[in-house]
Amino acid sequence: MFTRQITLFRLFGIDVRIDLSWLAIAVLISWSLATGYFPFVLPELSALTYWAMGVAGLIGLSVSIVAHEFSHSLVARHYAMRIRHITLFVFGGVAELEGEPTSPTAELAVAIAGPLMSAAVAVAFAVLSGFFSALAVGEPAVAVADYLAAINLVLAAFNLVPAFPLDGGRVLRALLWRAKGDYLGATRRAAAIGEMFGFLLMMLALFNLFTGNLLGAIWFFLIGMFIRAAAVANLEQALDRDVLAKQPASHFMRRPVVVVPSDLPVDALIDEYLFRYYFKSFPVADDGRLRGVVDIRDVQAVPAIERAGMTVADVMRAPDENDTIEADTPGIQALQQMRRAGRARVFVIESGQLVGVVALRDMLNFLEFHMRLDRRNR
Repeated sequence: MFTRQITLFRLFGIDVRIDLSWLAIAVLISWSLATGYFPFVLPELSALTYWAMGVAGLIGLSVSIVAHEFSHSLVARHYAMRIRHITLFVFGGVAELEGEPTSPTAELAVAIAGPLMSAAVAVAFAVLSGFFSALAVGEPAVAVADYLAAINLVLAAFNLVPAFPLDGGRVLRALLWRAKGDYLGATRRAAAIGEMFGFLLMMLALFNLFTGNLLGAIWFFLIGMFIRAAAVANLEQALDRDVLAKQPASHFMRRPVVVVPSDLPVDALIDEYLFRYYFKSFPVADDGRLRGVVDIRDVQAVPAIERAGMTVADVMRAPDENDTIEADTPGIQALQQMRRAGRARVFVIESGQLVGVVALRDMLNFLEFHMRLDRRNR
């Protein structure tokens, strides 16, 4: 979904990022406000004033979107769901959560938090508009506050449309999940409505094109296409999670494991392991017990002239919680663990012994084959 991202700030332990695609929409919003909306609302002001109002409107809208996504994130954290970060991108903003809600109650609470926050922000800007009017601050400030109150109401209403993956679609999924007890079935129904809604917006784009509203046609088409694609992608992710949740990590485990003894010279590690297997990391084990992990970056960090006389024990790092799993750990947890830590392999431990390795590549290949052979029948 995203291209290149820049971290703007960190709040409540959550990074807020901006995707480069947001810059394009930021320019378009500022331009449309400065040359279209505000001149229509308040005629006969200077161009500089209109552009100042346009930039203020953009900033207020950005803050509103971040507040909307923070409400999702903080409620999700309350239900012990991990939050990766919040990103502003071309279609608005998204709070990237790791995994899915574990109950209909959690899903409903997380989903409804966003529209409620947008409604609250709309009320706040409406109050601010009245405050500006009472103090006679000036019509431009009142107009910007009125715009932000209105746009937040639109944001709340649009997100309440019961089309997945919009917030309203997630509310619908939560209600269907609670009624039927079938998470996957609820996701299917909500995603189907999301696809239909996206198609409807694309047809609306065609209508706008025929009536001469080119800009509206472009927006309706892009938003409709995005919603359709997101609905399909979210359904695919739900199907993948359902498949992996039913398979233990041992199903994907490779054995025997290529292990490196801790007393192996670093030069031998390079010649006999890195240049032979082309793995980026190896488990370091003595008598079957995992002592550490050695990565190609650990070796690169040591100047070649200093490697003589050094052993693997000198360059390895101690294993952490993201390096190992139990054999009966659900596959979906193994996948999430690797993605969270940015690693391509995880080591399987049984009774303190290193018994196998699970590779991200193997899990993705499994999902690809499962999709080709079984997905159309699901």
